[in-house]
Amino acid sequence: MSDIKQLVQKSYDSEPTYYQIKAGLPENHSEIKTIGDLLDVNYKIVEAKEQLRQNLISMMKSGTQKYPKILGYDDDVIPSLDRAILSCHDIFLIGQIGQAKTKLVETIATNLLSPMPVIEGSITNDCPMDLPQNELASLLEGHEIDKTLPKFYISPESAEQILDSKLDTKIRWVDGYQRYKYVLATPDISVKDLVGYIDAVKVAKKGVEMFRIDSYSPGQLLQAKHGIFCIDELPVLDPRKQVTLLSVLQEGRYTTGSYPVMFEPKTVFFATANPIDYTHSGKVIEPLYDRLKSHIHTHYPRTLEDEMSIIVQEAKTSRCVIPVFVLKTLARLVQKARGHPEINQAKGVSVRFGIHGLELLVGESERVRAIPNQTVAIPRHSDMYCLNQIAKFELSEMDDTVENRSRIFEELLVDSIRDTSLEYLQGVDPSVLESIKQEFAQKTLQVSQKINWNDGQMSYKNQMRHFGMLSNLLDSKLEQVRDEQKNLAQRLSASHIENENIVLDDSDELKSAILEVILDGMCFTTPKIIDKKESGYAVA
Repeated sequence: MSDIKQLVQKSYDSEPTYYQIKAGLPENHSEIKTIGDLLDVNYKIVEAKEQLRQNLISMMKSGTQKYPKILGYDDDVIPSLDRAILSCHDIFLIGQIGQAKTKLVETIATNLLSPMPVIEGSITNDCPMDLPQNELASLLEGHEIDKTLPKFYISPESAEQILDSKLDTKIRWVDGYQRYKYVLATPDISVKDLVGYIDAVKVAKKGVEMFRIDSYSPGQLLQAKHGIFCIDELPVLDPRKQVTLLSVLQEGRYTTGSYPVMFEPKTVFFATANPIDYTHSGKVIEPLYDRLKSHIHTHYPRTLEDEMSIIVQEAKTSRCVIPVFVLKTLARLVQKARGHPEINQAKGVSVRFGIHGLELLVGESERVRAIPNQTVAIPRHSDMYCLNQIAKFELSEMDDTVENRSRIFEELLVDSIRDTSLEYLQGVDPSVLESIKQEFAQKTLQVSQKINWNDGQMSYKNQMRHFGMLSNLLDSKLEQVRDEQKNLAQRLSASHIENENIVLDDSDELKSAILEVILDGMCFTTPKIIDKKESGYAVA
C-alpha cells in the first residue's frame, strides 16, 4: 500500500486529534490550510443538521443567546424551533408578512452552523472528506476518478485542484452564512434553477460529452451543500417544481433530467409561507407538506415594548434623537392597524410599517426643521401625518381606495396620539391643569412643525414666557422623558440592541416635541382643557 493510501486510510479510520470549539470546528482551525493538514488531524465532517443540534445544545448549556435580535418569540416560536432543531427536522415557517421568518432562518445559519473546510474556489462547498477514502487517495496519487460514477461527491473543478496540488491543495473555512442559500419563489423560478442543468457552454468549451459530469452547472440546492436552503413563499412554486424538492426531503438526494448522477446536497431545508396561501387547497402538494416535519407558526409582536424594540433595532436612520413618546405612538399606530376591523387582517400589517415609519419621521424632521446649528433630528407628533405614504395595509370591508385608506390611517394616528399624550398627563394635579387653562384665557399658543424652540420671533421659548404653569409642567415632563429614555436604553441593551439615537443630547429642541405631547393631551381630556384651532391652541 502506498504512503498516500496509508495516510488517507489512517485519517479516515482514526478518531480526530483536535478539540472542537463548535461542532466539527477544530480549536486550531486557522492553522489548517491544506488537505494535508486536514488528514494530519483526522478531520471528520459533521453534517449540517448535526451541527445545528450540537451547537444549540452547547448554547443551551452555556446560556449563550441562540437567536440574537429575534424579539417577541421567547414563549412560543423559540421553544418550537429548539425542539425541531434538536430533532434534526426540516422546518416550515408559516406567518404573515413582516414576521421575521427569513431573518430567523438567516440567524440560524449565522449562529448555529459551524465553519467547515471547503476546497478553495468551490461553489458547491466541496469538502475533501466528501470523497470516499479510495477516491481521495486516487486523486492525491494523481489518478483521475471515474467521472461516470453514479454519485456526485465533489465538482470536476475541485477534483482538478486536488490532482494538481495533491496534499498542498488549499482549503478555506466557510462559515454558516456563506453556506446559506435563500431563494424567493417566483413564477419564473425553473427546475433547472433548483437542481442545475447541462451547460452547453461548458460542453462547447471543454469538448466533453453532454452527459459527463464536466458539463453540469450546479443549481441552488447544490450551492447550499452542507448548509441551509431556504425557499421563501413556497406555495408560489407550481406543483412540478415542488416535486423536485420532494426527493431532497424524502431521500436526501435528487437527480436532474436524464443525467445519470445522484446528487446529495446534505442541506437543512427551510420553507416559509403566508397563511393565506398555505391554507388554500393545492398550494403546497401533500407529500411535500407532510415531509416538512415541523410546522411552526410565527406572529406579530404582542406587546408594545417588543414592537418598539424591533422598530429601533431594524430602522436605518441618520444621527437623531428618538423620543420614547414618538416611538410609543408609532408602535401603537402599527398595533391598532392590526386590530382594525376594516383592515384586511388576512394579509397582515407588517412590522416594516413601524420600521419604515421611524425612518420617514427622521427624514421629515430633517426636511421641515433644517435650521443652522441643529445637527440632530428630533421627530415630533406633528411630523407623523406624513406616515400615510408608508401605510401599507389593505382594506377589506370597504372599497380599497386612497381616500378610504387615508381616512382610516388618520383615525388610527389620532387614536394613537391620544393614548400616548394622555399617558403624560396621568398623575398631574388637577389644580395645575386648571391653572394652565386660566393661562390660555385671552391667549393663543401657536404650534407648527416649522416652529423651533429658539429660532425666530414665534419660537416656543418666546411664547412660553406667557405660560408660567405650562413651562413648569414642561420642565417636569422633560425630566420624566429623560428617565424613560434611560430605561428604554437599558431594556434595549438587555436584548443586545445598542442604539445611540435613544440617548438624549442637550438640545432644547426636545422641549418642542414634549410640549406638543402635553398640548395634545390637554385636547383629549374630559372635559377638554384647550382646543386646537387654525391659529393655534386656545382655551376650550
